[in-house]
Amino acid sequence: MAPVTGSAMARLLLYSLLMVIFTTYVIISARISNGCVSALRIYDRDSLFSIRESMEGLFFTRGRYRQAFPPPFIIDPDSPECLLLCRAPGKARRKSRKRGSRSGVQVKRRRAAAHLGSAILGHGGRARCLHRIPLLSVCDTSTLPSAWATTEVLEPTQRWCGGQRLSSPPRSSVFTPVLPTRSSWRPSDRWTCLRPIPLRSVDTASVTSSTLHIGLLNARSIANKSFSLNDLFTREKLDLMCLSETWQREEEFIHLNELCPAGCSAVGKPRPCRRGGGLAVVFRDSCTCKVIQSQEFTSFESQMVMVGSSSPFYCVSVYRPPGPAAVFLKDFSDFLSSIIKLESVLILGDFNLHVDDSSSCSAKELLTLTEAFNFEQHVSEPTHQKGHILDLVFTLGLDISNVSVQDVHLSDHCLVLFNLHFSPEPKPLEVRSQRRVISANTADSFSAMFDPLLFKDCLDVDNFIHYFTSHCVEILDQVAPVKSNSSIQKKLCPWTNEDTLSLKRLCRKTERLWKSTNLEVHRLYLRDLVSSYNEMVENARSDYIRQLVTVNKKNPKVLFDTINSLVCPAAPITPVFCEADSNALLRFFTNKIKMIKDQIPPLLCGTPALIEPVSSLWSSFKSVTLADISALVTKMKPSSCSSDVLPFRLFVKVFDEIGPWVTQMVNLSLSTGVFPSAFKHAIVEPLLKKTGLDPTDLSNFRPISKLPLLSKILEKVVSEQLSLFLDQNNIHEKFQSGFRKHHSTETALLKVSSDIMMSADSGKCTVLVLLDLSSAFDTVDHQILLRRLRDEVGLSGSVLHWFSSYLSGRSFSVTANQIRSESADLLCGVPQGSVLGPVLFLL
Repeated sequence: MAPVTGSAMARLLLYSLLMVIFTTYVIISARISNGCVSALRIYDRDSLFSIRESMEGLFFTRGRYRQAFPPPFIIDPDSPECLLLCRAPGKARRKSRKRGSRSGVQVKRRRAAAHLGSAILGHGGRARCLHRIPLLSVCDTSTLPSAWATTEVLEPTQRWCGGQRLSSPPRSSVFTPVLPTRSSWRPSDRWTCLRPIPLRSVDTASVTSSTLHIGLLNARSIANKSFSLNDLFTREKLDLMCLSETWQREEEFIHLNELCPAGCSAVGKPRPCRRGGGLAVVFRDSCTCKVIQSQEFTSFESQMVMVGSSSPFYCVSVYRPPGPAAVFLKDFSDFLSSIIKLESVLILGDFNLHVDDSSSCSAKELLTLTEAFNFEQHVSEPTHQKGHILDLVFTLGLDISNVSVQDVHLSDHCLVLFNLHFSPEPKPLEVRSQRRVISANTADSFSAMFDPLLFKDCLDVDNFIHYFTSHCVEILDQVAPVKSNSSIQKKLCPWTNEDTLSLKRLCRKTERLWKSTNLEVHRLYLRDLVSSYNEMVENARSDYIRQLVTVNKKNPKVLFDTINSLVCPAAPITPVFCEADSNALLRFFTNKIKMIKDQIPPLLCGTPALIEPVSSLWSSFKSVTLADISALVTKMKPSSCSSDVLPFRLFVKVFDEIGPWVTQMVNLSLSTGVFPSAFKHAIVEPLLKKTGLDPTDLSNFRPISKLPLLSKILEKVVSEQLSLFLDQNNIHEKFQSGFRKHHSTETALLKVSSDIMMSADSGKCTVLVLLDLSSAFDTVDHQILLRRLRDEVGLSGSVLHWFSSYLSGRSFSVTANQIRSESADLLCGVPQGSVLGPVLFLL
């Protein structure tokens, strides 16, 4: 029995051995066929670096593994769809190398690649668990990390492919593979072929951030360095600059106007009580800034502006005078409490606290206070000549970068520069203006080609205007074709000369010399040159203004504009940067008039007053002659509208040819009692009601209508005949001043002052009642006006029909910064800026 038992046991052992061999064979075959495990790990670049930092010191120590396992891979669901497949470690096949070829080119390349892989992975350049798979295409909804847009991704070359080149990835892939240059490839698990692979261009349409270049400087008086600050703003290509210690006085705008470059504006806040101090913000007109009133404190000065409109942030300029900081810390804590509800805040300025001094208790308390309100301080370099950090930048909910400190030799403080990233405003469309180039020969060519026979026998005023306009346009297209150019115009300083430019170039050259040598003598020389440059520009500007006043001493308009530009703040730009902004102004004007009209009771509008019958009627206009029209054109201001066919200067030069036909057009309109339809559309330009108002508040704008030149001529003829009829029949109000000949606003002031003083001399009391009508011109009811013209003035026949045609069917569109809105109908009101508008309003 024993032999039998032994034989059975032997067969059992053989069967078990065969099962083990078969199982091992299946496993090995599966590994060979698959070449990898099924575990997929998804991770992004930041996760890789975090893994690297946590695994430093855990891999190799003197060529041996430590007794520790690496942390698991981080699975990030928000990471891009870029996968690495884990591969089972296997024995690498070593490549034989001939003796004496250590310094070969291929060996050096492999060593360099291995060193690069070692720097990334942190252990000898090996990557036994990484195996390349084709990159997956990224769909439109995925988002790559921001750092990937400008960096490179390391990827092993395809040495594991066994000599078969893979086809290039599809065009939807994000990465471009780098194929190896060797002709023979061998499978290997060594990471010796790391190559940098640049990312393909990423679509920047989805990028939702913009950058503002901002500067901070303690100027210590802008009076003696306004032109240097102007040059600094332009040279550094700043979008916004905050200045402290401007030493500006109240109602003093001369130096603020001097430091504003072309296309920029400034808002200042002088110290109200005593000398010194003062804040100012200079910004480009493309950055919509609005002054925000904030709580005032005695221990420091502050100025808050809101930058942007759709997703704004709040910029707060701060200046704290030197002195005890206990009261300041309490007041600043209250200030932070009042603005903490704001999501995005930028606080910057001169705090006069040495935050770099660890022994300064006040500075520590300030930093602790700001950290408690979740503010972050970004300045880490000295901003004062004595080596202390006094100018600080705090942010809440904002991202800034590239913080730097530069000595600009304008004061004892340095300039702090940084970039601020925020949600951008809608970029203004580049508007290309169109104009005709009028030369010296244009008038003669136009007169030679003008043919009046085309509309000689036309009896309809609308057809006459159509043919006349079309014929003029055809001629101008030949003699003065339309040329388009960008609306961006550089405002050149007229007082700039060769001497100022040479000194400016010398300043820049000396600045480069000082930065290269860092010698004190060069720094002092540069400071003297900057002061001399500012003084030379100021003298050149004074000479230019003196000559301008001397030449135009008999022109009050030029003198007034010159003085106004010196002593008054610069007019802010209208915040219209796209068609949507101009449409918003259009809707505001129409809705404002509608709301006012709805508030007027209908009983007051429809109840006629008891009036006496008029003694005389006016039923027809008088015809005008060519001499009358010529006299009107001579007295008119040289202004043009975008709807004019001929510019005013060209119109005057060719008036001898077109004058008779302009006279015929006027007489045709007067005789038929029809106002041309082509003149009923007005181009409205919004203007601020007075200087200093907030341009972001649409209620501060007044709509001024721009009408064609031919329309003004026709209205002027009617206005003169209407005024003559009113004077002959004593229909004018006795005490009406304004919009009347020899009855100006000065006459009204003299009359009121005289009556008040005479009443006081008589021992009587005086009560003065003033009434201000909101949108007075725009709310005139057409039916009431026509009824008054008929019943109280005495208009009838073709005259009354002409005024009815003048008021009906009118429309307007808003144009600001050469951007025109849609068109809207005018159901009430008389156009401001027209000739007949004020006269009809008085009636």
